[in-house]
Amino acid sequence: MTMTNDPTDNPQAAPGNEAPGPAAPAPQPSQPPYSALEKLAQQLLAEQRASRRWRMVFRIGVLLVALVGIAMLFDAHWGGKPVSTRHTALVEITGTIDADSSAASVDTIVPALQEAFGDQGSVGVVLRMNSPGGSPVQSAIVNDEITRLRKLHPDKPVVAVVEDMCASGCYYIAAAADAIYVSQGSIVGSIGVLMSSFGFTGLMDKLGIERRLMTAGSNKAMMDPFRPQDPKHKAFTQSLLDEIHQQFIAAVKAGRGDRLAKSPEIFSGLFWTGSRAIKLGLADGLGTVDSVARDVLKAEDVIDYTVREGLSDRVLKKFGAAVGEGVARTMALEWIKPR
Repeated sequence: MTMTNDPTDNPQAAPGNEAPGPAAPAPQPSQPPYSALEKLAQQLLAEQRASRRWRMVFRIGVLLVALVGIAMLFDAHWGGKPVSTRHTALVEITGTIDADSSAASVDTIVPALQEAFGDQGSVGVVLRMNSPGGSPVQSAIVNDEITRLRKLHPDKPVVAVVEDMCASGCYYIAAAADAIYVSQGSIVGSIGVLMSSFGFTGLMDKLGIERRLMTAGSNKAMMDPFRPQDPKHKAFTQSLLDEIHQQFIAAVKAGRGDRLAKSPEIFSGLFWTGSRAIKLGLADGLGTVDSVARDVLKAEDVIDYTVREGLSDRVLKKFGAAVGEGVARTMALEWIKPR
């Protein structure tokens, strides 16, 4: 048999039937850069953190509402005074006497005095005093109210009991009492009036600072600390202080009367210990709230009429400050940051 080399007998050798080469790789999708993935992850993390912060703020708010509700319920059911029996009424005057004070202002002292006098069970009122003084106006109003209530309730004596200090405006109030009791080391007195300020004219000249102030009225800038002191303004201010001082002296003399010693130093602004104050007639003896209630007023049961902040007010202040701080921090972290 003859073997022929016919190309048609070999399909691989036929034209167009060449063996295919390796296949070309399929196109792959483009990959995002690493920085874009990192930015996306950071954004998701920031959103999660912000969401957690707001959930925390919401929970704190719910807790605050619940606590305020409980506190108000507590004040409503347990904040009242007990049914009156024969007792000594107590009113505390502590801290600086000022219109904005929560413990020693007309708005807190006068209502307490009126309630204490008005209670049929009270046999007398004790003023527990511990104050360096303060506003002469507030002190004068309280002095006048004590005098009025004493006349309205002549059978109820008022006794001031000094603890650490009763000076200046505090003594202005105490002078209206029927009697004043102190401790040996108490600080009593300071019957005077003062006004303080600073003068910056020399410093401003050294620093090259010019004060530019425009007024309508020749005395409108009186006692301006950035201007040299005007002798006319100084004399006018001193006359005001002297007038208030005389009002203070008159109130003390009206309250203490002949018990005051004949000493010009009493009204000079000096202050003394409790023992020395007794000798000068500024006080009547040594005593405490308990001893006065027991030995002077003959009513050992003491009921406190002092106007105080309720539990709800304290909760609102403390938690309100905390929540406000938390919200402010959250807002700062969430919005006040680079974008």
